[in-house]
Amino acid sequence: MHDDEVHERWLLGRNRLTGAPGYLDGWYDEQCGGCRFWVALSGEMGRDWGVCTRTDSGYDGRVRFEHDGCDAFVVRSDGSFG
Repeated sequence: MHDDEVHERWLLGRNRLTGAPGYLDGWYDEQCGGCRFWVALSGEMGRDWGVCTRTDSGYDGRVRFEHDGCDAFVVRSDGSFG
């Protein structure tokens, strides 16, 4: 299925891999899906993927995995995720 192929290809561009050595515990609470500047894609892909809209992030305008993250994270005021 096309969505599965896209998902696997886009995963290669992650910034922070949760299982990687050196992944900081604090990053679990600073993942893209919980950032106020993350906008989910529509349809099935929107369950895992969204676009960064923060102008001072190096990922502005780029599709990001919900469990990825960066230093420009800002928590959503309502505490939601995804």
